[in-house]
Amino acid sequence: MTQPSEKDVPVPRLCGDPVTCSLAQAAAGASLMVRELKAPADVAIRLRELGFCERQRVRVLSKHTHVICQVCNVRLGISKDLASMIVVEPAQPNARPRPQ
Repeated sequence: MTQPSEKDVPVPRLCGDPVTCSLAQAAAGASLMVRELKAPADVAIRLRELGFCERQRVRVLSKHTHVICQVCNVRLGISKDLASMIVVEPAQPNARPRPQ
């Protein structure tokens, strides 16, 4: 019996787009990387101050009324409206940040 190759193993999808989605759409337990912030300038500045910077790793801990996630080794709860402004992609294990 042969083992399935990495190409045969289905990649888990976070949402409709196979590459990116908003943090509000991501599944609980997902390890992600912030790709961009689609927020007004003042909101984007505040999100960056909280640790939601581009190329930052984020883990979704739970989703109920708010999205609870771990960023910069701190647990934060943000509203689903704010989470919808954060575009994320699956984090590659042991991946280095991409140069800009």
